[in-house]
Amino acid sequence: MKKIFHLSMFVAFLALTACVSNAKFPVSPVVPAADISVTKRINKQKNFIVEIVAVNLAAPERLSPPGTNYSVWIVTKAHGIKNIGQLNVKNAEKTTFQSITAFDFYEIFITVEQQGDLDSPRGTELSRARIKR
Repeated sequence: MKKIFHLSMFVAFLALTACVSNAKFPVSPVVPAADISVTKRINKQKNFIVEIVAVNLAAPERLSPPGTNYSVWIVTKAHGIKNIGQLNVKNAEKTTFQSITAFDFYEIFITVEQQGDLDSPRGTELSRARIKR
């Protein structure tokens, strides 16, 4: 009976971790102290959950040239580049970001922008990560 329980727990663990992809953003020349990572998961509704954790990320107004926000972009397989939100950063504190999108994507990047409701990136790109899956 214990073997069946352990086997079922192992299968459940594999099912949960099979749908998760992790990546670290490379060191950015714009904000070299920043340590940024991303996780991509699929939920029950077949949407993609994006989670970003950034540590030591300078506030956008402290950069040169300064910005008003950090915008998060995904490169989708069928629909091009999409803006999925903004990172809310207090200078050098740990920042978390979560968004849900219906678009499957293979790459994610962050830009410094002057406004948040853009359809395409216009500002300086901080860093870009490729998501395997």
